[in-house]
Amino acid sequence: ISPEDTVTRKQLVNAYKSMLIARKVDEKSEVLYKQNKAHFQISCSGHEAIQVAMANAMKPGHDWAYPYYRDLAFCTAWGMSAKEHFLAILNKSLDPCSGGRQMPNHFGHKELNIVSQSSPTGTQYLQSVGAAIACKRKGAKTGESSIVYSSSGEGTTAQGDYHEALNWAARDKLPVIFLIQDNKLAISTHISEQIAGGSVAKFSKGYEGLNIVEVDGLDYIKSYAVAKDAVNRARKGEGPSLIVADVVRLKSHSISDNHAKYRTEKELEENKNKDPLLKIEQELIAQTDLNTLNEIKKEISEQVEQASNWAEEQADPSPSTFDMHVYKEEPEELKQEKTFKSKTSEEIFMVDALNQALDEEMSANPKMLIYGQDVAKGKGGVFTVTSNLSKKHGLNRCFNSPLAEASIVGTAIGLATLGYKPVVEIQFGDYIWTAMMQIRNELSMMHYRSNGNFSCPAIVRVAVGGYIHGSLYHSQNIEATFAHFPGLKVVLPSNSKDAKGLLKSAIRGNNPVLFLEHKGLYRQVYAKSLVGDKDYTIPIGKAKVVKEGSDATIVTWGALVNKSLVVANELAKEGLNKKRANVEVIDLRTILPLDYETIQTSLKKTNRLLIAHEDVNFMGLGSEISAQIAEKSFELLDAPIKRVGGAFTPVPHAQSLEKNVLPQNQDIKDALIELLQY
Repeated sequence: ISPEDTVTRKQLVNAYKSMLIARKVDEKSEVLYKQNKAHFQISCSGHEAIQVAMANAMKPGHDWAYPYYRDLAFCTAWGMSAKEHFLAILNKSLDPCSGGRQMPNHFGHKELNIVSQSSPTGTQYLQSVGAAIACKRKGAKTGESSIVYSSSGEGTTAQGDYHEALNWAARDKLPVIFLIQDNKLAISTHISEQIAGGSVAKFSKGYEGLNIVEVDGLDYIKSYAVAKDAVNRARKGEGPSLIVADVVRLKSHSISDNHAKYRTEKELEENKNKDPLLKIEQELIAQTDLNTLNEIKKEISEQVEQASNWAEEQADPSPSTFDMHVYKEEPEELKQEKTFKSKTSEEIFMVDALNQALDEEMSANPKMLIYGQDVAKGKGGVFTVTSNLSKKHGLNRCFNSPLAEASIVGTAIGLATLGYKPVVEIQFGDYIWTAMMQIRNELSMMHYRSNGNFSCPAIVRVAVGGYIHGSLYHSQNIEATFAHFPGLKVVLPSNSKDAKGLLKSAIRGNNPVLFLEHKGLYRQVYAKSLVGDKDYTIPIGKAKVVKEGSDATIVTWGALVNKSLVVANELAKEGLNKKRANVEVIDLRTILPLDYETIQTSLKKTNRLLIAHEDVNFMGLGSEISAQIAEKSFELLDAPIKRVGGAFTPVPHAQSLEKNVLPQNQDIKDALIELLQY
């Protein structure tokens, strides 16, 4: 141990107190569970020394922490009190982690920079990398070198996110420390069954620039020396470290688990003798006396008991708050459509309108970043939406990411949580699925699960849709899947004006947005239009009546807006049974939140409804709209609701096949005539 890493008696006493508080909170939470006052518990017993050492080596409130569910001792040493722990354990309204929204041991604390943690294992890795990108950028400007802590057990390193995080962190020499607390068990599965070679340190090698250290995580003094070195390296800009700490799990995986089913009595007894509390107590006895140690034990026991009793008396969350913080309140200026002032004297293609929006917003917001696959330099994305942006705004603001969708979204969450505005691109909707965990369980959930303390208003741009002979894996429509996720907003414009106005609103807003761009519309002449100036925005969540009528309503979006307009205009000219057919067409523009009010208002006039979308009919968004109409506005209907959608089959490549799968003008016309004749 170098002189600067020498642990003083005072530090050792404070470390012991943090470890002991965590152990006593663990033990008391088991009691509360047995009393049916708490409903979950997961122990940190055996992990305390390395956790407290890491917290002591860093700067709580200045640095950032992405802990995992067994990090009770870390969070205690970082600054969370026993009272705060019990508020979370008992799901009280004042719980700083989630306000009672999450299970206990899902840590989070706004003032201490402990970012809200979720249940999926490993999702924090990429978010911590995004946070480290933010810290590095801020440090380059201010000279303040914040660093990031990211923690998990060894089982989680089998996740792909782990390796994606190591790759990105090492590539960019980011100030992040990955702590792997290796207790050899992923619930009941031994490390020998999880990892090639049975060693996290060995199978993590190969990432150039990653400092890998193994340490006895049961020894506070050794752990602190390793932690301090990793912290110093990160602050100096020398890159990330991976600390693999050898620890023991003294308890079952959680209160719901019984480790006696898969661990021998001999192993359990041997682990008791490795207890890190026993080791630090021996160190303290050598420096002080047994009476002092016993006084500390008594003090901590009383403190924890009092904290538990106090927390029990605190209020439960009010039932009326169940739906608070699903979305963050948007700025007033984005709630109403502004007066349209055209920036262009000629109509422009959608691809150019989107490029304009990105350019203008980058100029207005220095914290806006664009990245994804092939978005930078001369390429400008496979559809050229980001052309010239890296040249104009610099490669440090518009840059290429690894070809890894989870990495793109996960890092965007970390960046957005720390105040940046990442606008990332997923090249094709067909390949978004590897980012599903990050989108569903992290991006859309952060604001709600943290009780409004954290948010990550990242924008994820995605090219979607068919009609381009893209075949099975370049033609998918994904809006219905993602419209099922509370906390996310989903946008799908049909023309240049709306594309620019809605994208600017998304970027200026306070919520995460999945911005879907129909690749078949990028350069369609009929999707061209005049576009607004730099201040023109369109409210997200407001549909648009693009053609007024009185005989029937078509609700549509994306590529089928134009097809519906063509059919509506044909019937207006041709008539039906020698009678002019006056059809209203609504462009949803926003999939989530759904503008039900505009649909209902139209239906009050027309009493007939056709829903037309490109996605397959079965469980498409049309099903949800139909269900809501049947439930809320059934009395307005003079005919059954009709739906036109894609066939329940993948999209084939050959034109002769594709046209039978994706809805055509004639399909809409036939359905509309049948609806009008009912």
